[in-house]
Amino acid sequence: MRNFLTDNPAIYEAWFPDPDHAAATFVHDVITRFSSQQSETAKRDLLDVGSGTGRDSRWWASQGYRVTGLDNSAEMVAHAQEHCREAEFVVADMREFSLGREFDVVTCLDSALLYCHRNEELVSFLTRCHDHLRPGGLLVAEARNGAFFLGNTELLDGIAERELSYDGVTYRSRTQLWIDHAEQLLRRERTWIHDGDELVQRSAWRLLFPQELRHFATTCGFEVLALFDEPGPRTDTPWQADADLSERMSGDRLHLVARRRR
Repeated sequence: MRNFLTDNPAIYEAWFPDPDHAAATFVHDVITRFSSQQSETAKRDLLDVGSGTGRDSRWWASQGYRVTGLDNSAEMVAHAQEHCREAEFVVADMREFSLGREFDVVTCLDSALLYCHRNEELVSFLTRCHDHLRPGGLLVAEARNGAFFLGNTELLDGIAERELSYDGVTYRSRTQLWIDHAEQLLRRERTWIHDGDELVQRSAWRLLFPQELRHFATTCGFEVLALFDEPGPRTDTPWQADADLSERMSGDRLHLVARRRR
């Protein structure tokens, strides 16, 4: 088993519920706010990198988007395709994908871009996003904010424990986070406890600072339209379509809206 949650997409959705489609609505509102198209109801071709279970894709498809989802988990892609026949899903690596077509919007949510640990991986990912966008197309990304961890230890103190009852079965986890300063990574060790067995899984995310992300995006052919911490779909300040975008850059999340330069 490579990863308990990605190998079990239905449990993943129960573990990370989003009943109000906050993430998908956030993207739709950002597109409406920053798009050069005049009609808010115009259909757009949208590529979601790190599409996971396809939950966001289902909502976007219901709003008239032509959606393609991309994920490196075959289990996630199979689940997404089964539950969203209106969209297309492909198994591919975010650092190496080549679909042979262009989109109006590319999205990358929930810190998926931070699996690009090295500079060259991040450049490769952003270059592929650029090359899959039509001129003037939008990149909308959301990720943990490296600046949040400067003097802030609330996510690093102690071990977090969670429990979920799903389909008559109880799943428990113990999670610890720490910073690998030399590699500029946020590392995680999570232990799953189920039926008396324990499964230990380790993962890591690149810690990007706001000006780093701005630099990489600009270097890869994007014009940065907005870079902000709050509000957002996973912040303490709920997202609203007409929200004032904060550039304090001290929050846990970082949001990037960038346009492919013509």
